[in-house]
Amino acid sequence: MTKAILDGKDFKLGLFSSNCSSGMAVTKVADRWTGSWDDNLRLVKIADEVGIDFLLPIARWIGYGGETNFHEGVLDPITWAAGLLANSKRIFVFATVHTAFNHPIVVAKQMATVDQISHGRAGINVVAGWNQPEYETFGMDLPQDHNDRYALAQEWLDVILKIWTTPGQFDWDGTFFHLKHVESLPKPYDGPLPILNAGSSVQGRAYAARNANFGFTIVGGPEDGAGVVTEYTKLANDEFQRTMGYFTLGHCVVRPTRKEAEEFLKWYADDNADWDAVDNLMRLQGLHAQSFTPEMLEMFRGRFAAGHGTCPIIGTPDEVADEIERFAKAGFSGMTLSFLDYAEELPYFAQEVLPRLEAKGVRLPR
Repeated sequence: MTKAILDGKDFKLGLFSSNCSSGMAVTKVADRWTGSWDDNLRLVKIADEVGIDFLLPIARWIGYGGETNFHEGVLDPITWAAGLLANSKRIFVFATVHTAFNHPIVVAKQMATVDQISHGRAGINVVAGWNQPEYETFGMDLPQDHNDRYALAQEWLDVILKIWTTPGQFDWDGTFFHLKHVESLPKPYDGPLPILNAGSSVQGRAYAARNANFGFTIVGGPEDGAGVVTEYTKLANDEFQRTMGYFTLGHCVVRPTRKEAEEFLKWYADDNADWDAVDNLMRLQGLHAQSFTPEMLEMFRGRFAAGHGTCPIIGTPDEVADEIERFAKAGFSGMTLSFLDYAEELPYFAQEVLPRLEAKGVRLPR
């Protein structure tokens, strides 16, 4: 049976970074998302009921400084996923895992267990590494060559996939891992887990095209996003003879009027932005990640405050539905959204925007 997340029938909607304090909003307002377990539990029940397709966490080990120390509180993605899946019925949950900080044998066992808990509703978001201060936290050096990062990530994933599909024991003698009599039961509930990867460098895109069910990338908007989808599609088809889907991400404010939405955005993402944390985040992204070009970093400072550099989805229910439709028409398989307070704002989004997307044919009723 094809997993619902992979059925390709319509445009998938997910929520991003709810396991983190402040979510994606780099703001000082007291009403920002707590990221607590209780709030995440409340959120997954709402999301499951209204028809959100998936949740995607961030794996983070230290905060970004500033007055709020943005992302100082982060629930571990694998245990977070297990808890949410045990308390939901339909929604799909990814766990984000860093290849450099987690041994593949351990991850294979953990994620197979999570998938068993959920009867096949778990996925894995593979991160090859970019944040140098976190490498320092672990007492490790960040490989400056992207080829090295992705060579490790490839062997790491190859080991996991072999564990998930091989009966009995096997040995592994590779470049990065030298393993003896490896075995692991249980296997995932119904085959290897869906894989998501957010690589945006040349090496990262090749890794996603080779391995992932979904590429996950920040774009400036639907117009340049269409070019990214075309490039990804050609790479996957031509180089690896496979097909894949593509997700992007945005931050959402939906209100009855445009004026209300814009005023709310200005309040939390301009008047009360944690600009020191914004600048720290942008500096790290510019130095050590290739998700953003230098031009994007220069242009998008306001977007970083509002939603970690993601696309703004702002306005009335009609305007928000229209903007999401543009991403669907650009060729994306889906996108994630973030809100200042996910659990408080999601019900209105679900009530007003989801029916409009169904009427447009962008989404099917859940």
